[in-house]
Amino acid sequence: MEREQLRILLDADTGIDDAVALVYLLSRPEVHLQAITCTGGNVDARQVAKNNLALLELCGRSDVEVALGAEQPLELKLRTTEETHGPQGLGYATLPAPARQLSERHAVEIWVDEVRAHPGEITGLVTGPLTNFALALREEPDLPLLLKGLVLMGGCFNYPGNTTPTAEWNVSVDPHAAKEVFAAYRGLPEEKLPVVCALETTERIELRPEHVRLLGEKAGSMPPEVMHPDQREGDRSSSDNPLVACLSDALRFYLEFHRRHGQGYVAHVHDAFAAAVAIGRAEFVAESATVEVETESPLLRGTTVADFGRHWDGKPNARIVMRNNPEQCFEELLGSIGAFARTLRLGATSDSRPPEQP
Repeated sequence: MEREQLRILLDADTGIDDAVALVYLLSRPEVHLQAITCTGGNVDARQVAKNNLALLELCGRSDVEVALGAEQPLELKLRTTEETHGPQGLGYATLPAPARQLSERHAVEIWVDEVRAHPGEITGLVTGPLTNFALALREEPDLPLLLKGLVLMGGCFNYPGNTTPTAEWNVSVDPHAAKEVFAAYRGLPEEKLPVVCALETTERIELRPEHVRLLGEKAGSMPPEVMHPDQREGDRSSSDNPLVACLSDALRFYLEFHRRHGQGYVAHVHDAFAAAVAIGRAEFVAESATVEVETESPLLRGTTVADFGRHWDGKPNARIVMRNNPEQCFEELLGSIGAFARTLRLGATSDSRPPEQP
């Protein structure tokens, strides 16, 4: 029997963990990537678009449409974070300039057109700031009902921020967009509420050097991928597998960043977990709540507050992931990406789909 195709519309600010999420989605045979829309965040939107196009070409998937979206947040000036993701957003990884051009459609046009054409079939996955999605809501207020579902990576609830003491990066880049998105979902049926993958659970998806080594092993890559804290910064992979080398070089930068900031020689691959949630292959438990986003206070701008106890007497507008299973998540990610990388190394033809996997 044929697998049911899962239509995913990805909106990303492609830095390192977004790249892992994208490759993971490409590795799943049941996933139909409807399009990728690009927003500024980790790097500027045009560099994000180049990263997405280059990764698709590396993976033999030039069939996926990539569209430029908002280049600035709704009201604030764009801030990027090259110190976290590298000058081009992919750490130490360098890819050839993409041969393919961007779509003639704008990101907002894609969101509106695609959900209207496939009502109830598309799951939205947003791994960056919510600017494009907020603009699409202005164009099509029924977007939440037309989507099959929505998964967001962003926010933190009763948990320290990673950008300010109380704010997570994606929301802090465009808090006004996040506020509009959560407002649009208030009072909808619970199954339509966005699943929010916030820092308190995404930081549990803590990638370590042994995970990179295991990825290489699953891909049949040689020589073995070896990373340890004593290596000098900026060492590059010598893998004979181009996809493994790309991900290894990107992740090494991410590991070094986290170590410089006192978090150990680890990397939080937030967006890869969100991708696994979006296609139903991550174990998690979520709880509905009413979410508000602070936009006015300079001290607290970007702070997300969740009312689980109905103190505000408001209707829920989100399902927040409360628990997850990091071991299961890494088994899923590394197994799927490793098998995909092995297939590419063996010479899969351009635009081919990954093989069936369990």
